[in-house]
Amino acid sequence: MTTQQKQQIALELKKFCNRKGGQNKSAKIIGISSALVSQILNQNWDKISDEMWRNVSSKIGSTENKWQVIETTDFRLFTQLMNDAQHNSQVYAVINPAGSGKTVAMKYYEMNNDNAFMVQCNEFWNRKGFLMELLRVMGRDNTGMNVTEMMYEVVNTLKRLENPVLLFDEFDKVSDQVLYFFITIYNQLEDDCGLVMCATDHLKKRILRGIRLNRKGYNEIYSRIGRKFIELNGLTQQDVIQVCFANGIEDKSQMKIVWAECEGDLRRVKRKVHALKLENAQLNNG
Repeated sequence: MTTQQKQQIALELKKFCNRKGGQNKSAKIIGISSALVSQILNQNWDKISDEMWRNVSSKIGSTENKWQVIETTDFRLFTQLMNDAQHNSQVYAVINPAGSGKTVAMKYYEMNNDNAFMVQCNEFWNRKGFLMELLRVMGRDNTGMNVTEMMYEVVNTLKRLENPVLLFDEFDKVSDQVLYFFITIYNQLEDDCGLVMCATDHLKKRILRGIRLNRKGYNEIYSRIGRKFIELNGLTQQDVIQVCFANGIEDKSQMKIVWAECEGDLRRVKRKVHALKLENAQLNNG
């Protein structure tokens, strides 16, 4: 890793620490020691491996040599929803197909807004695992705590913050016991914290099926999201054109190829752009 790249990561780490409330809290969020954060910021880099630099870069959302994120139509709409949730303590359930850019929009919002905390959910979590991750992204220590104590720590921390918002990505993956935590968090933080859950339409089908089967908690969850799932619109051709242009594809015929083959999936857009850039490079070198 070059010195210039390290300087860029150190600069972005400094900004990250400013947003997250200091070096100690930032270290907990990233999952490294506060001493290492101090070493990076003070340019004591001799003993820091390239692997650690890459780890820090990925955790703080460094933009060095990365895919350029474009504000698509859905990106802007989703950002407006997250902003409304944060500043007006609203609750939203947002659904859209895989590859539509939901996760990128949530990460970007978290990185650029104070007191926004994003949790990327996993299907293997139990209640303790979920709360451990939630406390980690909040920069809070959970050492020695049981589930009850961790929940109190989450609630009390959020109540002390100005306009906090919790962003739950891929919320359709969580088990029922974690899903019920949404009710508890809502009940404890109503009017004090915004909540946004995001998933594919599997979450909508799961909730509605649970209501039909009169399963515990499902009607309560549906009520707390206003009995409404907000469905985003998907990629437009203009979105894809802007993404292509920002990432090095300027030929209109190639942009049309990307649009024709992407099937509304930003991951396919990214792969096709990469393939076309390789082809262009080979032609230029030939």
